[in-house]
Amino acid sequence: MSEKHDRTAWLKGGEATCLVQPPDPDRAYRLILLGAPGVGKGTQAELLCQRLGACHLSTGDVFRAAKCLPDGERSPALQTAVQCMTQGKLVSDATVLDMVRERKKCLRCHTGFLLDGFPRTVVQAEALEILLQQEQIPVTAVINYELALDKIVSRLGGRRTCTKCKAVFHLTDRPPKKNDVCDHCQAPLFQREDDRPDSIRVRMKAYAESTTPLIDFYRERGLLITIAAAGTPEETCWHTLAALELRVHW
Repeated sequence: MSEKHDRTAWLKGGEATCLVQPPDPDRAYRLILLGAPGVGKGTQAELLCQRLGACHLSTGDVFRAAKCLPDGERSPALQTAVQCMTQGKLVSDATVLDMVRERKKCLRCHTGFLLDGFPRTVVQAEALEILLQQEQIPVTAVINYELALDKIVSRLGGRRTCTKCKAVFHLTDRPPKKNDVCDHCQAPLFQREDDRPDSIRVRMKAYAESTTPLIDFYRERGLLITIAAAGTPEETCWHTLAALELRVHW
């Protein structure tokens, strides 16, 4: 699909509505995406949105956009979230849920949605389940992308970030035209502390500990589809679509 959704309602909590119709209005997918940093979940979200016509509802995008909004344009939940982030505190489950609840009409979008970054815990999943039941919105499936730890270390360990514009490159997959120099603004590139191998392994251990109960939660509900993310992005997307076709009966 060449057109893109108007995501103002999701990013700002405003009154904008999506302008793009799904390929088939009777086949609108409502998906929750899970996956550790480095598995390529963001890329899969983009590819799946193109194939399925669904809106990419990323909570991370909302929080990043919120930092750039004037105080008067932030919803109550976003104002609380920005205050927490400014103070270096974690945004609470209650605040994240309030943020999603403020945008519940996005969950009712006739094109379907890919919910990315939420839920992260069983507590959040239980609250989301209640919200969706209240809105009579059925979840089509929960896609869990998996990748071996050594592959994740290789992917994240090769990332380099621009010191100025924050563009992201990769030493092998998407190298800059000039070593250690940003293609866009010519500023130096650097390796983030949490992209170093030791940091990655610590992050992955924490992710596994927090996500295993969440995966079990959705497996018990018969919604979980696990996809190996070891291939190219296009191959992983194809496997995802094939698994959805086998699981979903319209």
